[in-house]
Amino acid sequence: MSGRRRAALWPYLLVAPTVLGGALLLGYPLVRNLLISLQHYGMGELIRGGAPFVGLANYRTVLADPEFWEVVRRTFWWTLINVVLIMVLGTLVALMMRRLGRRMRIVVTSGLVLAWASPVIATTTVFQWLFASRLGVVNWVLVRLGFSSYEGYSWLADGTAAFTVLVLLVVWQSVPFAAITLHAALMTVPEELYESARLDGAGAGRIFRSITLPLLRPIFGLVLCLEVIWVFRCFAQIWAVTRGGPGDATTTLPVYAYRVAQSLHRYDLGSAVSTLTVLLLVAVLIAYFRQLFRQEADR
Repeated sequence: MSGRRRAALWPYLLVAPTVLGGALLLGYPLVRNLLISLQHYGMGELIRGGAPFVGLANYRTVLADPEFWEVVRRTFWWTLINVVLIMVLGTLVALMMRRLGRRMRIVVTSGLVLAWASPVIATTTVFQWLFASRLGVVNWVLVRLGFSSYEGYSWLADGTAAFTVLVLLVVWQSVPFAAITLHAALMTVPEELYESARLDGAGAGRIFRSITLPLLRPIFGLVLCLEVIWVFRCFAQIWAVTRGGPGDATTTLPVYAYRVAQSLHRYDLGSAVSTLTVLLLVAVLIAYFRQLFRQEADR
């Protein structure tokens, strides 16, 4: 093999261990999950093995269940509300950081990094303390502000309130990543463009729509896709705080799949729900990318 050919292969050899490791860690569970979803796989099969194949029977059972479609609707609302709040707040924080001085920007960035780096369960525990019915800081503050009805109020006993608490938790954990990424992208926009726009009389809103958003559209699209994936498959926060309750008020597709598999010991149905979750997420992302590419082609 010539030296030129070895030099051309060297980058691929460097990334090969990472690609193979990722394929093994992600590919095997996905294939195994798909295989279980095509079998009759309950507690008995888990213990003694020999699960028979049933084809698409599990998918027909799941798709015929009205509860599944209710969970799908709730999952899409959950994703939409969270992603919109994350993108709006992340963008506002990034724009604010651009206007800050060097020292204050370092302070804000450090705070965002610390919030982002905090373990999920640790942050979730803090939110449970904040919204505790007794000795919770939120109830204490609301009562001191004159809202006496929140004395001993149980946030997690009401479906809408529990949903709101989980939204606040996920947004708190996600905004730092969006803000830091968008701020880094904003720093690449030449200041001369903003100065010229201001001299022409453009306001902040017009500058954002005409300069910032068009130039950073790929970054905004990337952050949006990552947040959709992260929120759509969110499980740990919901399960740690409400376990999908009260009732089914906070049950999304990942929680529903886990509850079906663990509570009913129907691992085949849980795997079918997980596979459908992946397919729905892929369909949403494909639709978004098609729209994005169409907009780029029309420009």
